[in-house]
Amino acid sequence: MITADHLRRAVAEGIITEIQAASLDRLARANGGPDTGRDEPRDDERLRFVSGFADIFVTLGLFLFLGACAHFGLSTLGPATGYALIAALAWGLAEFFTRRRRMALPSLVLLVVFALAVQSAAAFALAGGGGAGASWPTLLDLTADPRSGPLPLIGGALATLTLVTLHYRRFSVPITVAAGAAALCALVFGVLLAAAPDLTRAGRNGLFIAAGLGVFALAMRFDLSDPARVTRRTDIAFWLHLLAAPLIVHPILGSLTAGGGQAATLGVLAIVLGLAGIALAVDRRALLVSGLVYAGLALGALVRGAGFAGNTVPLSLLTLGAFILALSAGWHPLRALTLRALPRPLAARLPHPIGA
Repeated sequence: MITADHLRRAVAEGIITEIQAASLDRLARANGGPDTGRDEPRDDERLRFVSGFADIFVTLGLFLFLGACAHFGLSTLGPATGYALIAALAWGLAEFFTRRRRMALPSLVLLVVFALAVQSAAAFALAGGGGAGASWPTLLDLTADPRSGPLPLIGGALATLTLVTLHYRRFSVPITVAAGAAALCALVFGVLLAAAPDLTRAGRNGLFIAAGLGVFALAMRFDLSDPARVTRRTDIAFWLHLLAAPLIVHPILGSLTAGGGQAATLGVLAIVLGLAGIALAVDRRALLVSGLVYAGLALGALVRGAGFAGNTVPLSLLTLGAFILALSAGWHPLRALTLRALPRPLAARLPHPIGA
């Protein structure tokens, strides 16, 4: 009997296309045959990070090799050329470990290294930081420092967006779409920063939220196109959700947490519960994970306010851990209740987990 895992592996190995996999799954369901995911564990966010210990072994080698190359390249060639060398090495290694061997974890690591190296190389080149001993601030430092012009941010983001697009066309690693979306967000932010620096900095939280909502909409588009979650599109959607969550959550909950007071604390908890409802509806836990840190801070404030200042951390962790475990244990029943509470046309379009 063909299972959803068989379909995913067939797509990954190029035996069938994603469209054919989705068609086979629909055919099995329409003919009253066994559900392709019925014999799988009730895990609706299956991600193939590791296909075997060889993935871990190769990834260890990649960290050692690329780390040493980065050290020698940056110290002898300078930051711009050194990072460009790392990007070239990451692409070359992907030709074997991603395109030929189709190894999951090494492919993910190589894409992340490639994207960061491209961004760093372009930014260093545009900032004139070609010296061997030069240091480069993080993206947050770059956007917050008024002395830093937007050109390195714009150039780095544009180079990253262009090259990760080519990378996806060549290797089709699911996380690449999220990397491209992040680069596009940085590019738009950099352009706005160049056009209206004061206004952009003042409305930074709003821009982050807008970017997060845009990425979330893109993630839902991939999710809705594969409700059975048997193709690569569900992996692409996962990484996009993982990117969208902090972009939306951090500006909102960060502002509430900074405000202090019991009302702000209760507001944080209310928003986290709202995120839990959305996560249940779309069946994506990544949306909720980003709010857990703020939930812990809010619980700590409530514990201190109740007179248990000496046990703030353990009681907060106990409550937060119990919430996560209870939500995990009751995820499928709670999701069924959530879907029944939604309008039927909307619930019918949402991704339905395999085996739920």
